[in-house]
Amino acid sequence: MQKESMSRIRQKTKKVKQSGGRVLFRLIFGRTMITVLLLLLQILCLIGIFRMVGLSENLLTISNLLGMAAIIYIINSEENPAFKLAWVLPICLVPVFGIGFYLFIILNPGNRGLQKLLNRRKDETKPYLRTEYRVVEKLKKESSGIRNLGHYIQNQNGFPTCDHTNVTFFATGEEKYADLLKELERAEQFIFLEYFIINQGEVWDHVLEILERKAKAGVEVRVMYDGMCALVSLPYRYPQQLRERGIKAKMFSPIKPLLSTHQNNRDHRKIAVIDGRVAYNGGINLADEYMNIKKRFGHWKDTAVKLEGEAVRSFTVMFLQMWYMTEAGEGDFEAPSTSGYVIPYNDDPINRLDIAESVYLDMLYKAKKYVHIMTPYLIIDNELITALTYAARRGVDVKLILPHIPDKKIIFAIARTYYPQLLEAGVKIYEYTPGFVHAKEFVSDDKKAVVGSINLDFRSLYEHFECATFIYKNPVILDIEKDYQETLKKCQKIDMQFCVDLPLWYRIGGHIFRLFGPLV
Repeated sequence: MQKESMSRIRQKTKKVKQSGGRVLFRLIFGRTMITVLLLLLQILCLIGIFRMVGLSENLLTISNLLGMAAIIYIINSEENPAFKLAWVLPICLVPVFGIGFYLFIILNPGNRGLQKLLNRRKDETKPYLRTEYRVVEKLKKESSGIRNLGHYIQNQNGFPTCDHTNVTFFATGEEKYADLLKELERAEQFIFLEYFIINQGEVWDHVLEILERKAKAGVEVRVMYDGMCALVSLPYRYPQQLRERGIKAKMFSPIKPLLSTHQNNRDHRKIAVIDGRVAYNGGINLADEYMNIKKRFGHWKDTAVKLEGEAVRSFTVMFLQMWYMTEAGEGDFEAPSTSGYVIPYNDDPINRLDIAESVYLDMLYKAKKYVHIMTPYLIIDNELITALTYAARRGVDVKLILPHIPDKKIIFAIARTYYPQLLEAGVKIYEYTPGFVHAKEFVSDDKKAVVGSINLDFRSLYEHFECATFIYKNPVILDIEKDYQETLKKCQKIDMQFCVDLPLWYRIGGHIFRLFGPLV
């Protein structure tokens, strides 16, 4: 018995060593490391060229003059002031490199073709996205503010205000996942899935088994995920593997070892549409950690919503616009008899309209009693700081829930630099002590709520493709607020003494990195 036990231990030890060796091999020779090394090589070459140019005194003078011209141009541009500051500093320190890098970013050649293509798809789908006249007339009587917000989203973003839409709120990834599996099993016509992260594991294996079975039964199945997955979670040619199983698949913007600004514009959306009958939206990706099957940063707190009714059409079209399809079916659905309004909307780095931030600002400025916010990241511009502090100073109960266990330590150090200014104005800040908050939601006055994929940071608000659901006077808002209050019970309230007690090096580092927050 003892010999058998020792033999099993040796076999397990050998397997662990082999597994560790494979992981180390993939880390050193995998696509991620090769991509990083090639990018570093290109950056070093650029720096070397700029340093050689800088050796000439005349060229140095010219570069300083160009730096001054660039700074004048940036100050007078229509960019967000935070972005202006982030660019002025490197141009002052290293004019040639700073100017070259700035021109490389603003020219953004990779996005021009994408912009034309997306605009064409939006024009093609306009006939399917019109706010009903009866809805406009109802809102004139109920709320001119929501009518105006709906008018803004319709005109700038293309998505209508809908009634006759039932909304279900999921307070955890586990709840959403269980419901999604049931609806996938019910699919008869089509399944559209678009996610920022799909990771192989228990969750995706179960979903994939259903998708493959449904595809064989004649259901049209389309899967689209962001190209970042090819670096860390899926094989590079995974779309081909899915197509071999009968599933139409696309990888959005594959990561390539080339310096290209459009590779910073990731598809951060989370959308599932089934038969044009139901749609899901929120912060939950298709990976084990989102359902707490795999623990990375303690308990993973996330949220999502499920729509049934007229607003499903908007998410169907939203998906197809990114898929670059030329046609979008209206979808068959039953219009539930429910109160309230729903406005699905998206935002992208191409239109430069800052729709996501505008919706958040609208809620903050119009709140009368409270605005309760849950977000994993807090890197905000002056407009959002002003809106948050102004709301608190005029007596609105403004609360923020953030993680206590961060997934990105530098980003979290930057977030905590905002605490003193917000606390001084009366904003209440809480950190979720069991783990990591990944939910992205606003809820206000028991009347308004937003649940989606949009974080309170520059990447979500300006750089990524995002989507969310704005909800007004729908019964589900009370469910969202109830979950918020339950989450508060598991949080640590932050005060000024907490900020003072943070290590000095931590505070200094956070403020230094905050200078480059818009570029992080």
